[in-house]
Amino acid sequence: MSGLPLLPTMGVGSYAAPGWFVAARKLMRAGEFGADDVAELLDDATRIAVADQIDAGVEILTDGELRRQRFVYEMYDRIEGLTRVPPGRRLGVPGYDMAPSFVADGTVAAPRGLGLVDDFRALKALAEGRPTKIALPGPLTFAMAIRPASGCAAERLIDDIVALVRAELDALVAAGADFIQLDEPALPHPPHGLDSAAGADVINRALAGQGVRRAVHVCFGNNAGRPFADRRFGRLMVALERLECEQLVLEFANREMSEVELLGPLSGRFDIAAGVVDVKNWRLETAEDVATRIARCLEFVPAAKLTVTADCGFSALPRYLARAKLKAMVAGAHLARATL
Repeated sequence: MSGLPLLPTMGVGSYAAPGWFVAARKLMRAGEFGADDVAELLDDATRIAVADQIDAGVEILTDGELRRQRFVYEMYDRIEGLTRVPPGRRLGVPGYDMAPSFVADGTVAAPRGLGLVDDFRALKALAEGRPTKIALPGPLTFAMAIRPASGCAAERLIDDIVALVRAELDALVAAGADFIQLDEPALPHPPHGLDSAAGADVINRALAGQGVRRAVHVCFGNNAGRPFADRRFGRLMVALERLECEQLVLEFANREMSEVELLGPLSGRFDIAAGVVDVKNWRLETAEDVATRIARCLEFVPAAKLTVTADCGFSALPRYLARAKLKAMVAGAHLARATL
C-alpha cells in the first residue's frame, strides 16, 4: 500500500462497542427498533469506531466490525442449510461452550452474501481516502461451529464453506477492496480432524486467485478476552509457512513476546503485522512499552516489512481503554520510527 510510513499502524479488525450501542442492541433484539432505527444505530457506531482510529493516528483503518458484532457468530444468521444447536451451558461466566453451534442439514451457502460489501462501502465513505482493510472469518473458523449431518462427509461441508467465503471475497474485490484479511483463530486447532497443515490448505483455497493484498490473522482465541488453544507458534510453523498470502498477523504482546524470533524465517516470505498491544490485559501500555516491543520485532523483521498492530480485536475491552491502547500503539510506533 503506497503512501504509508515505515512501521504503519492498523487495527486487527474489531473495535470496542460504545456503552450506548450495547444498550441499544438489547432494545433492537427485543424488536423495539424499526429498520431505519437499526440502520442509524449501526451507521453511528461505525462512524465512532473509524473516528477513534483517526483521532489516535492509526494509518490503516478497519470498520470496527460493529455491524457484525461478536465476530463470526452473528454471520451464521446469513447462512442457509444450518440448524442451530442450543448450548449445553447458559449459566456462569461467558465461555466458548456458550457460543452458537450448528448441524449442517443441507448445502451450506450464503446466497445473499455475508454483508461485508455493505460494511466495506460504509468504511470507505468514512475513511476519506485513507488506506483501509476489511476482515472476515476464514473457512476453518466458520467450520469450527458446524458439524456435518449424520452420515455426511466433513469434506463436503468444508467445500461448501470455502465456496461461500470465496464468493464474499470476490464480491469485496469487485467492490474495490484492495486489502482483505481472513481471521483464523481455528488454525491452531482445526476442526473435523484436520491437522494445521491441511487447515492452511483450506485457507489457501479460499484466498486463491485474489489479486489484492491478502492477510491471514492467526490467534489463539479472544472470546471475552480468553484464549482457547495451545499458544505456541513453533508447532504451527509448517502451517504458517504454507499459507499463500502477503501478510501474517500474529499475536505477541499477551505472550510476553515469546517466540518473536520465529518472525525471522517468516519475514523472508511474508510481511508481518506483529501484535505489540495486549488486548487481553486491562493494563494500559505506555508508548515506551510499545516501542520496546517493536524493537524486539525489528531484531528479526526488516522495518519495511513490519506493521504495528494489536494482538487481536478490541471487542473484549471497554471503549475508553481501547482508545487509550490505540493511542499508546501509535505513540510507540512514532518512537520506534525515530530510531530508524
